[in-house]
Amino acid sequence: MVGDTFPTGCAYSDKIVFHEFFAANPDIKNPAYQTQLGVYEKGGGLEQVDMSWGHDEFFYHIAKEYLPEPALYMVRYHSFYPGHREGAYDYLMNDHDREMFQWVRAFNPYDLYSKSASKPDPKELKPYYQGLIEKYFPRQVAF
Repeated sequence: MVGDTFPTGCAYSDKIVFHEFFAANPDIKNPAYQTQLGVYEKGGGLEQVDMSWGHDEFFYHIAKEYLPEPALYMVRYHSFYPGHREGAYDYLMNDHDREMFQWVRAFNPYDLYSKSASKPDPKELKPYYQGLIEKYFPRQVAF
């Protein structure tokens, strides 16, 4: 799965890229998922929300034992453009989520729209990134 991530179990926002293709999703036929809140409580926080599965959610579940909370928000929600860029789904968030989204927005310039025409030099970058990996992750991570 690539592209925007989004909450499942509630109505899809029209702020999701290619949201029109959800017409073929079987969840669209479940009335419990077609209201604004769906199966969630208003202001209950994103911790209560099941997000669509993609690289964000995959790595979040690997990293959640190792990284500090601001980094986990950047990992888990960086593709949640409807939320952090468009303000969709704010009614599901709590004040803590809104505070943590400052980290997601700070990370955003280095994400999707930050690609350069010139390729980075892996040999030059490896010591920096290897240091971060060694600082935050054990030699073997639990899956």
